[in-house]
Amino acid sequence: MESTGRTLVCSVLFLDIVEYSKKPVAEQLELKQAFNEVLANALEQVPQRDRIILDTGDGAAVTFMGDPEDALFASIAVRDHAGAVPVRLGVNLGPVRLVKDLNDQVNIIGDGINVAQRVMSFARPGQLLVSRSFYEVVSCLSRDYANLFRHEGARTDKHVREHDVYSVTAGMPATRRLGDTFSQTADPEEPRHWLAGTGPFGLRRSALLIAPVLFLLIIAGGVGARALMPEEPRAATKPLAKALAAGAPVSAVQPQSAETAAAAKKIAHLEKKPERADKAEAGASGATRVELAIAPWGEVLLDGKRRGVSPPLRVLEVAPGPHTVEIRNSTFPAYVEKVQVKSGEAVRIRHRFR
Repeated sequence: MESTGRTLVCSVLFLDIVEYSKKPVAEQLELKQAFNEVLANALEQVPQRDRIILDTGDGAAVTFMGDPEDALFASIAVRDHAGAVPVRLGVNLGPVRLVKDLNDQVNIIGDGINVAQRVMSFARPGQLLVSRSFYEVVSCLSRDYANLFRHEGARTDKHVREHDVYSVTAGMPATRRLGDTFSQTADPEEPRHWLAGTGPFGLRRSALLIAPVLFLLIIAGGVGARALMPEEPRAATKPLAKALAAGAPVSAVQPQSAETAAAAKKIAHLEKKPERADKAEAGASGATRVELAIAPWGEVLLDGKRRGVSPPLRVLEVAPGPHTVEIRNSTFPAYVEKVQVKSGEAVRIRHRFR
């Protein structure tokens, strides 16, 4: 139970027995007992900590501290099971404050309960009306809830305050609350509920079960496709491919079909590629060059032609034979070195200007 002195926004159901004060005392007692029994049955599903009941003599005011749906379902239940008890009902959603009364019991005051009483006063016997604030909240929870209401227009109370009211024209909805929808769909089919859960790594259990099956289907499909591929054309091209790779003309080999000959040429071409790559690599490894290590820097001239500044220039690609390398720095005398470069060799020049 909430502590007193706090202002809360709650749903309030205000209801009374029509013309109760005009009845004889004996009849009042019977009506009140029947009324209390109907109200108690309607509130069975609402925990005691979520409700406060005030006896108003000719009726009651019930404050719902929890879901607005509790007020909706309880009020519909009272209306539908009142039987011979003529009741009228009003529901409002608004601010209330918990206080202690003269008997040190929790009481409710505030505009929330006042408006609920005004809304109830507009209802006819057996009619359930709700305020606009309550309608706007509950109708947004579910389309089924929105279909329960009908707009009745504006009403003005004795204090000249206007209230926009809605009547609840339908009975208890098939689904009592949103939470029940999930529990009802999950309980009859527990295995499906388990598969919809989350497993390791945040993946759904259904996905974890399906993934191995898909993997096996992919492997089986690949094996089946390979088994259906013909091996004869590939085997038939091997002798011809070897002969072509060795340099023999196609006419010198056993006659083959046009398709087989084309396949053999392609295989021979592929088999010769490594040899050409090896030759290219060998040529690259035998490149003739001059390697430079100059500090702090120098302008490099090769045989009188400017080639750049070192660093960043580190390597000069040159032809085999004699070459003259000149390195200039504006602050120091030029450095000149004559080199004899042989094919496949590298010559290194180191110099530091001081």
